[in-house]
Amino acid sequence: MRQAAAVLCHDNRSLATLGNTLEELGMGLTNCHSRRQALESVMRGECSTLIVDFDLPGAEEVIRMAALLAPQRPALLAVASRAWPGTGQAFQSGATRILYKPLDGELARESLKAARKSIQANRRRSPRYEMKTLVYLELESGTLSAIGIDIGEHGLALQATDPVPMSSNLRFRCLLPGTHTTLHGHADVTWASDQGRAGLFFSKLAPAARKHLKRWLSRRGKDKATLRDLLPPLADPVSFASGDEGEPG
Repeated sequence: MRQAAAVLCHDNRSLATLGNTLEELGMGLTNCHSRRQALESVMRGECSTLIVDFDLPGAEEVIRMAALLAPQRPALLAVASRAWPGTGQAFQSGATRILYKPLDGELARESLKAARKSIQANRRRSPRYEMKTLVYLELESGTLSAIGIDIGEHGLALQATDPVPMSSNLRFRCLLPGTHTTLHGHADVTWASDQGRAGLFFSKLAPAARKHLKRWLSRRGKDKATLRDLLPPLADPVSFASGDEGEPG
């Protein structure tokens, strides 16, 4: 993957600091004007790092979707004002570092270097694997059945009988293939197509469930199972909880 960073930030001062810092590290900067542009940049493998200003609407969703990329997940950093209340929420979404405004060049440089090292190590440990099993989603209107496609430590992709609504903290359950273990918890729908395909980010898994999942994934790794991407092809329309129409670009 090319050494460049996709940056979704509309603050000129922060952009200038990031530009200088990235240049010092021998990295280019792709200035993204919308969430879709930022995601497409990392999905095409144009950038090894994604930096998102969490003061922008929908920023958390961008990080969550990028965190599902396999196997070439980018390094993920959040930029936020010190008064921003969701620090824990940023880390839960997948961000590995938070850069506070006004940005300090030296701190930004060290954070970028650390994030790159961390993601290079994690990339070898967190692949996604094929998973053909029934998945049940508990919607307000009732239970929606689906077939699992891929699963990883942080989320899964599925094909449902009907379109999956964009929602947060959605209850789900599924049987891990080849076991008697039922994986259940809560997930956020990070993307969904009109044809019933969707990607889920695990927002809450019990420690026991996460332990079973890691053990199952470890066995699949030894069996050299096929890696798959949890995100839809770029040709497919991506549904966001809130659209990009109001963003510049």
